[in-house]
Amino acid sequence: LGYWRSVGHSFSAFIVESFVDELAAAAGADPLGFRLGMLKDRPRHAAVLRAAASAADWADPAPRGFARGIALHESFGSIAAMVVTAGVVSGEVRVLEVVSAIDCGRAIAPNSVRAQLEGGAIMGLSAALGEEISFADGAAEQRNFDGYRVLTLRDAPVRVATVIVGSGGPLGGVGEPGLPPAAPALANALAAATGKRARDLPLARLYS
Repeated sequence: LGYWRSVGHSFSAFIVESFVDELAAAAGADPLGFRLGMLKDRPRHAAVLRAAASAADWADPAPRGFARGIALHESFGSIAAMVVTAGVVSGEVRVLEVVSAIDCGRAIAPNSVRAQLEGGAIMGLSAALGEEISFADGAAEQRNFDGYRVLTLRDAPVRVATVIVGSGGPLGGVGEPGLPPAAPALANALAAATGKRARDLPLARLYS
């Protein structure tokens, strides 16, 4: 794990929130409604989820060939949700939009909160899509960025938005909670858009 942003929350959110989407699909339920049904005693979580969904126009159809995916995760004293609109075009994953929402109790510096959420989202998408280290003969095979794919401006979302949900709760962190929902929200969007569910990271391996 080292200094990886959000440490264990990064992959645990991917596992849990991807599986929740699979449960929703098995139940024939809308992923948002399915989650809200389990959050009746968690009003803060439900409010964050609704805020992200509303800002992302969850109820409206996504552009042709694209779909929306949603994820929710609590970490470092804050609750964060994300909606990603993504699809596969000519063998490449394309992300149109990322909308994040957070309840960090009280946003003391709102512009800093937004910057941290947006940075976490981009870093999370980059890791989910193509960042991978492989080993041969006890050494890492990737030695530079020509072999270690990071998100470029060309691949970045067209729109990035952040909603701050004020609850008056205890102060939470904002530097790391924006990353964990990225991988599952993207995976859920791609599963809905293509009908193929990725259960391993990085996601680009399945869709390229």
